[in-house]
Amino acid sequence: MLRVENVTRQSTLIEQGRVANNVWTRFKGLIGVKDLPPGDGLMIVPCHGVHCMFMSIPIDVLYVSKDGHVVAIDRVMKPWAIGRIYRGARYVLELPAGRVEGTGTKVGDALTCSVLSWAVSY
Repeated sequence: MLRVENVTRQSTLIEQGRVANNVWTRFKGLIGVKDLPPGDGLMIVPCHGVHCMFMSIPIDVLYVSKDGHVVAIDRVMKPWAIGRIYRGARYVLELPAGRVEGTGTKVGDALTCSVLSWAVSY
């Protein structure tokens, strides 16, 4: 489970998100997702740019540097849109459309990410 905080604005971007960090999860991304509720989101790492091909919902996209600062923002990317490539980005955050505006997130803001993982044994 992924949690992302905007330290600069003291707001939460993602409360219960996922991480896409291998060939399959990065390829799939949010394809097939019909609804992305507030608090949900996806981190794609490594990533410098995104597309919304085959997606059915609009999303906000944050491009984040390796030191955790927002380097660019695409607001309300519509399905089938293609975003720009940002060489300064280490990863991207895909959020519900309107989340960037709702949290006041701006280029230059500092983010912190935490991933909760646990092992289950039987």
